[in-house]
Amino acid sequence: MEKMMLKAKKFSNVQIVSLGYFCVSLVGTILLLLPISSHGETTVLQAIFTAVSASCVTGLVLVDTATHWTLFGQIVILLLIQVGGMGFMTIGIRFMQFFRKRISLREKEMMVEAINATRLGGITNFAKRIVTGTLIVEGIGALCLSIKFIPEFGLGKGIFYSIFHSISAFCNAGFDLMGIKQPYDSLLSYAGDPWVNFVIMMLITLGGLGFFVWEDILHNKKNWKKYYLHTKIVLLMSAILTFGGAIAFFWMETKGTGADLNLWERSVTALFQSVTCRTAGFNTVDTAALTDGSKILSMILMLIGGSSGSTAGGIKTTTIAVLLLFTIAGARGNSRPSLFGRSIEPEALQKAVAIFVINIFFVLGASFLICAWEGLAGMDVLFETFSAMGTVGMSTGITRSLGTGSASLIALIMFFGRVGSVSLTGALLDTSKAKKIMVPTEKIMIG
Repeated sequence: MEKMMLKAKKFSNVQIVSLGYFCVSLVGTILLLLPISSHGETTVLQAIFTAVSASCVTGLVLVDTATHWTLFGQIVILLLIQVGGMGFMTIGIRFMQFFRKRISLREKEMMVEAINATRLGGITNFAKRIVTGTLIVEGIGALCLSIKFIPEFGLGKGIFYSIFHSISAFCNAGFDLMGIKQPYDSLLSYAGDPWVNFVIMMLITLGGLGFFVWEDILHNKKNWKKYYLHTKIVLLMSAILTFGGAIAFFWMETKGTGADLNLWERSVTALFQSVTCRTAGFNTVDTAALTDGSKILSMILMLIGGSSGSTAGGIKTTTIAVLLLFTIAGARGNSRPSLFGRSIEPEALQKAVAIFVINIFFVLGASFLICAWEGLAGMDVLFETFSAMGTVGMSTGITRSLGTGSASLIALIMFFGRVGSVSLTGALLDTSKAKKIMVPTEKIMIG
């Protein structure tokens, strides 16, 4: 045991967190390869891809979840989604608390790294509140969905479907079991159902806001002035992206997927599309049939994703907010932008730029390789890679036709998107050992 601890100390916290997600995916792969997990033969690639997609709460699939996997396989996928959504460190620390095990400082630091927290104090109690809050919200969501699913599917299947889709929605995973109606159906059959639409949207939104925002709102209630700047930015950006995206989708799909829908259905599907693009992956319209404008907007929303410390992926709402604020400030000749009476630290810009550039680099690089290997349309390939990087799970349908190399690359991109591009790059390069040497400064021409 002591030897294992000594070996662990050689790794940075980021490396251990990355290794943890890898181990979760590996265990999931092994379980999904068992004969009891599927109705037919499952290839190693299908098992790996599904396990990575579930543990990274993405939702891209090579086989239909409802028809290929047995009940055991679906439960494995559900557990992977839950672990991936809350974070394996959060669940691990909660188990240690339950069994009254001592939690070391190193484990607390890893917890901070895993959920992108800003402080170490009270992190173990925070883990408890994350697990409790998540189970409560998912339970309420399942009860709400059961009102629709039990009459439709029967008691046993209705309860399981309600639990599965509630967890999948809250964890922003996008896995569904509606393939029993039509393979890869997602929620197309519920496009005009306001109850299912709004329950799913609420679960996605709550999961995407982040655990810290929950904590702040529950503690300060309606007192906006007492909210942290992080909470204010998250709420503002989420509202702008959700409703602004809905208006844009409504307008661009007037003669597209919304042509045969009435005003109410068009409004609901536009709002759902705007919400689900922010890393959920469900769809109530045929994604492949979207106009090019809607696909581009979807890619922008998938790139941004949800908020830090949440179940969502993407570069995060706070990242895009920092980039916009510094861009506006730079245009005005102000080096220190502010919002809600608080200034933004310059270090935030450095991290935001790094996250944005690394994400774009991986998406464009992966898209280039897949286009070269598969000969597919560039727009569809870009859509798929943005979906994988943002851990969204929306697809134009090309994922299922990808070759081994391209599918493996998509799986790797999903892993990068969940662990965090900057964190994983740091884990691979071990930037903690980089020497900080001051060198002479010289101006260069920009723009």
